[in-house]
Amino acid sequence: MTEEAQPNPDAERPKKSSRDPLHGVTLEMMITRLVDRHGWDELGRQIPIKCFQNDPSVKSSLVFLRRTPWARKRVEDWYAYDARRKLMPPAPDAE
Repeated sequence: MTEEAQPNPDAERPKKSSRDPLHGVTLEMMITRLVDRHGWDELGRQIPIKCFQNDPSVKSSLVFLRRTPWARKRVEDWYAYDARRKLMPPAPDAE
């Protein structure tokens, strides 16, 4: 007897897009988009950390935010807030 391959019912379902505004968005993308939208001065006012206020750069911000959970959470929350208000462009599809 030969076994026939059963069709995969999941393969026929369309993929649902995530409602999570952070889905598929890296921390670097969040910082870049927030800077493009609001600028370093506003980031430094809203989240008063040195990497946003003194000689800011994406690289220094990434180092600090990856090591500082409370600051990363504030950046993620602000990004998600802007995304929900449709101020940010949609994230590229993450596969």
